[in-house]
Amino acid sequence: MSSGTLTQHPLESKRSRFLSYMRQYWVLYAMLLLPAAFFIIFRYWPMINVLLAFKQNNVILPVLEVPWVGLANFEFVWGLTQFWEAVRNTLMFSALDLIVGFPAPIILALLLNELRFKYFKRITQTISYMPHFLSWIIISGMAMRLFATHDGTVNNLLVGAGFDAIPVFSSDPHWVVMNVLVAVWRSVGWNTIIYLAAITAISPELYEAAEVDGASRLRKIWHITLPGMRPVIVILFILTIGSIMGADFERFMALQTLLVRSVSEVLPLFVFRWGLQQMQFSLAAAVGLVQSIINLVLLLGANILVKKIDGDAGLW
Repeated sequence: MSSGTLTQHPLESKRSRFLSYMRQYWVLYAMLLLPAAFFIIFRYWPMINVLLAFKQNNVILPVLEVPWVGLANFEFVWGLTQFWEAVRNTLMFSALDLIVGFPAPIILALLLNELRFKYFKRITQTISYMPHFLSWIIISGMAMRLFATHDGTVNNLLVGAGFDAIPVFSSDPHWVVMNVLVAVWRSVGWNTIIYLAAITAISPELYEAAEVDGASRLRKIWHITLPGMRPVIVILFILTIGSIMGADFERFMALQTLLVRSVSEVLPLFVFRWGLQQMQFSLAAAVGLVQSIINLVLLLGANILVKKIDGDAGLW
């Protein structure tokens, strides 16, 4: 190397490459500033209030100045009968939603995929996902008019046919069945869109090869369609397991009646009643923290289990 040749310091070389990179892509990073600020201000900064779960109930002082009480709020909540009833009801409805509601859009997507009349398929799909856009208040009003004991449409038809009226809104088992079926009716069409998108990604050559081999429709569904949908099914299944300790607040608040409160009181309603109606924010924060921790553990556990069964599946 000649004496006139200058060597660039490694740090200066990295700095020059960084500046060159930022001059080229600074617009992309500038576009990220607004969403990053949104998540910091409205998602991460409010997490400081989780400290209320370990502090006295005080709505006047800032959360950092409220005295500590340790695990006293958790001990008080665990001693409440209403809390364990809410846990029982939440797990019951989560299990029913998983057993009944999770396979429903998969089955509907398979049925729609087998239809040969495109217009009928589009009309059916449109009708099936329209309930998703109805609020639970509207759906609860519809359920009241359909299943009311004395003047509901369903019970009028049953009585007219010589059967007894079904007390849907005053009988625990009937209310549970109605709640689960209404939830499936509202969400099945919308969730079907995801599975239909996964089916469209399957190569048509696989179906053509199966037809040449003489495979029936059921064989093609079992050996081609379902394996092609498997990655999406696995991801949605893991996400569903990760929310098993949660429940749709609006769904149970709208459909609940005092006569079925023993089975309709779920954890979100428990948090609402203690946190907002009784102003016990520390107790509500403790319950919410337990929910979040259990959901996180279930999410991680489900992902690990799926990875052990199939190494190519999972969220990460």
